[in-house]
Amino acid sequence: MPGNDKARRDVLKGAATLGVIGVAGYSGSAGADDGTQNYQIVIGGTSSGSSTQQAGQALARAAQQHSDVLDISVQVTDGWTANLYEFDNGNLSSIGVDNNSLSKAMNEEGPFADEPVESLPMQGFVFTNLEIYWVAMEGSGIESTADLADGGYTIYPIQPGFGTRLLTEEIIQEAGLWEPNEILNLDTSDIAGAVEEGRVDALCIYGANGVNLSSWVQEVDVRSNGQLYAIEVDDSFRQAIESVGGARLAEIEPYGWEQDVTRVTDETVSWVLSGQWAFGPDVPAEATREVARLSSEHWEAIREADPTALDHSGVESMTEAVMPELEIHPGVANYWEDNGVWNDEWTRGETNE
Repeated sequence: MPGNDKARRDVLKGAATLGVIGVAGYSGSAGADDGTQNYQIVIGGTSSGSSTQQAGQALARAAQQHSDVLDISVQVTDGWTANLYEFDNGNLSSIGVDNNSLSKAMNEEGPFADEPVESLPMQGFVFTNLEIYWVAMEGSGIESTADLADGGYTIYPIQPGFGTRLLTEEIIQEAGLWEPNEILNLDTSDIAGAVEEGRVDALCIYGANGVNLSSWVQEVDVRSNGQLYAIEVDDSFRQAIESVGGARLAEIEPYGWEQDVTRVTDETVSWVLSGQWAFGPDVPAEATREVARLSSEHWEAIREADPTALDHSGVESMTEAVMPELEIHPGVANYWEDNGVWNDEWTRGETNE
């Protein structure tokens, strides 16, 4: 698949960076004066300003405020797909990852066809649903995905190495729009500058949970000088979304923009991708149980730092992205069981404790 070599180079770059830092996803526990254990977790997020970073930082803040036993920090990485390589290499054992990347890794498809991973993390729970869709630049002449079939446009399908990129690239390929157009491979930190300079015709962007745009998209919004608008999605592209297993089609009204992006349409079609926290066997069950407890009992505190945070107060919402074929970390499983939302069809994993 085009772009995989670039994505793999980005993964290796990130792995080298993490190796220098010497970070692991679980950095140990220590006994407190009262005999309880204190746990420190380092979560592999994605790039600075991403939805995963924002969610992770909000979770870390909640742990600082509302947990006596857990300390959380978040590591910048090259994306959801890249995080699975980091996990496999032993650089991280707590990560943010999306269901599509997990599915591709389990089945050795996509980037994992040539570079498979030997080990996978256990599932934690969903922390975001990203709604990805197209916007175009004024002057591009693009009003529908059907226009992209003509080719010759410069399109941005999100940063290589991101799980959102993996899914988006697959859908664009399925729709036959990849080869006719020029693909702009930039980090999310650089795309706002390219938009400001008029070096891109159409972009794939995303918001989270119907609440707000990702931080990097907000910067694109500000620096685009009001030149962006949502485009219509033709039947061919709809069919491409529906044919890709990791995607869920949803019709949405664009939200979170400072500018009016409804010049062509006030509703567009999105491909939705769920992101989960995932943990390896080195992370104790009590640590992930506490992560789950914080996310449910203190979701409002998390939302104060991350306005897009899901309301997990009912606990059952935490199970919405479960992939039955992959184990669930025992600490999360214990919390779900205690709250009556465990399904016996799921598999409880084991830790190295």
